[in-house]
Amino acid sequence: MSAKNQHLRPKLLLAKSKETPWKGAYTLAGHTAAVVEAVTTLLDELGEGLIKQLGLSQDFETLRATARLAAFLHDLGKANDHFQAVVRKLKNPVTHPQLIRHEALSVLLAWELREWLATGAGDLMVAIAAAGGHHLKLGGAAGKQTDEVGEIRESGVDEWTRGDRLLLYTNHQHFISLLRYGQKVCGFAPTLPQGLPTTWTITDIKQRRQALLQQFAAWDADPVFTAVVKALLVAGDTSGSALPANNLNIRSWIQRQIRYTLMDAELQRVVHERLNGQSLRPFQEQLGNTTSRVTLARAGCGTGKTLGAYNWAKRHAVGRKLFFCYPTTGTSTEGFLDYVHEKVDATLLHSRAAVDLAHLDLQSTGDDDDLETKLESFKAWSTKVSVCTVDTVLGLLQCNRRPMYCFPAIAQAAFVFDEVHCYDDKLFGALLRFLEVFKAPILLMSASFLPWQVQAIKQAVGESLNIIQGPQDLETQPRYRFHLADAPDWERVKAEFDQGGKILWVCNQVNTAIAVFEEAQQRGLKPLLYHSRYKYGDRVNHHREVVDRFKADGAVMAVTTQVAELSLDLSATLLVSQMADPSGLIQRLGRLNRRYCGHALDALFYPDEKVGFPYGQHELDMGAAMLQSFSGEVCQADLASWLEQAAVQGKPDRDSVWLDGEWRTYPTSLRQAGYTTTALLEQDVKTVEELPTKLLPRYTVPLAVGANQTKSWKKHRGYPVAPSEIWGYSSEIGAYELSRR
Repeated sequence: MSAKNQHLRPKLLLAKSKETPWKGAYTLAGHTAAVVEAVTTLLDELGEGLIKQLGLSQDFETLRATARLAAFLHDLGKANDHFQAVVRKLKNPVTHPQLIRHEALSVLLAWELREWLATGAGDLMVAIAAAGGHHLKLGGAAGKQTDEVGEIRESGVDEWTRGDRLLLYTNHQHFISLLRYGQKVCGFAPTLPQGLPTTWTITDIKQRRQALLQQFAAWDADPVFTAVVKALLVAGDTSGSALPANNLNIRSWIQRQIRYTLMDAELQRVVHERLNGQSLRPFQEQLGNTTSRVTLARAGCGTGKTLGAYNWAKRHAVGRKLFFCYPTTGTSTEGFLDYVHEKVDATLLHSRAAVDLAHLDLQSTGDDDDLETKLESFKAWSTKVSVCTVDTVLGLLQCNRRPMYCFPAIAQAAFVFDEVHCYDDKLFGALLRFLEVFKAPILLMSASFLPWQVQAIKQAVGESLNIIQGPQDLETQPRYRFHLADAPDWERVKAEFDQGGKILWVCNQVNTAIAVFEEAQQRGLKPLLYHSRYKYGDRVNHHREVVDRFKADGAVMAVTTQVAELSLDLSATLLVSQMADPSGLIQRLGRLNRRYCGHALDALFYPDEKVGFPYGQHELDMGAAMLQSFSGEVCQADLASWLEQAAVQGKPDRDSVWLDGEWRTYPTSLRQAGYTTTALLEQDVKTVEELPTKLLPRYTVPLAVGANQTKSWKKHRGYPVAPSEIWGYSSEIGAYELSRR
């Protein structure tokens, strides 16, 4: 039968594939009811605490009604022939994509129904904006603002649909039943709307988009209220989809997770086991006694900030969940293993954390969301302590997927942010916006807070905060002696190794580190190599070997890059480093004499001739100026004082899609652009073809290549593929350019 004679006339309007185990929630009405129930339960369980946590000016009933209205509206747009053909596998969404995404169509249908919808409770414009953004694809693409209410795509003609129009099933008995369900849960007028359109051409869609955009342009949105409703709907849609498919009762499951919070005894166990018979230091006790909602802990490396943070949590996180946020995956993994693993119900959350999802079964229905990320995020709902990268929390400010899915846990949590001094301008700007909006207990920790940072934090918090200094007896201990030379002193390194010392050598570039590693091998120093240009599985092994060897007896030498600055919790007896910027040098010094040996140890510094990557000449000159300003023995307090006096005013980027996007909802970068591109190696493509998405990062490699270089590269599962004739790989030295070998 030709396409022009074939029309899809479904008996059921589906939201999910009927072949997947969605139970009653595979129908449009059933799934909508499930999401309304999930959102309602989340709100009823979080209650007034949600209003306080986010500082909302609206009352709870307004929030509840608006979020339920958004849940009712979110999938109205699935009542069209393109979506119904895809979900029945009659239409290939790759070769013949849907004319417009279903959530954008939901927005346009809601606008068509606006007079009837306005008869119910809740803020209609907020609900429409939230409904359109629940797949994080409204008003932006590829991290950039587009102002599009759904992209109109070339669909073409297939056996069941026409590419220039949509059939709308607005007179279908199940759509009418859905409207009657809306009357029940949202309080709409008893008379159903009449004369709804049953066909929309591309012209019809464009006209309605334009009318809605004009309305949005005049809309005076409350940014925090709108953002909260968006996040609640994203989380509600996730749970309303996954839970029925896995034979879990929505209300009882959500209730258990929200009520599953920390008790004093659990945090006391973490503190007690870490102390191992010792007593808390005075500044750690101060952290536990502070009554300020927001506290700053300024303490150097190796002074016990993390233990102090868990003591702080005993006062501020009981009855809540706790997010402990580190700047990198390496530091978050170490923090998880060292403090909470097998001591309290905790989970490790970051983009490369391996999470077993075998007990859940969620399948795609034409939406291209990261379903495994959604399910992994349930770990934050279901545990009491989430140890994570800072992206897991602050990514909420840029509508990143994981924090949006984790919102129910974030909305009832206390927070610790560690190593704040290493945040770039975008990350620090996001922290400031978070401090403005969230009225939760928050602890900020750093080796140093620059004066302008303290002032910006005070302004963002808007209330009194407590600044607790680290232990002066530790921070004034003479730990370092600086030696500057034109070239590294290999004889000094060899002598340290022969005496059983522990040598940390930090380079600014991977290629430099590989060259130093190979020379050290030739000199018989049996070095270890650790940098970022490994497949993640190999990187974990190198990381663990370096940490374990430094803890063990005997001589060891590790050659690393900047990954040592944050990811390695170790104590060296000799530091060798290329020149870097002041904050980077201070971080590297934090790995020398970390477990104080009673006297100062040597740090050898030599120039980096490769100016511009990753440090410019000014940054290198500032680093040299800092080192040259000291003579004799140096302590941590000296370095912090120099940095705080020399620092220039920062320029934090405070833009936030979540708070500033108004009706728009799309993810964008939380951090400033780096120097690397995450890629797959061509030789691994066959290996990863059938690999689950969550295991892909085991094979990805950050390469120092720009977008222009990768334009011609093939793509596989979203990653650029590094050609095998350009890039080689070994588990020992990582990825390398063949032309340099």
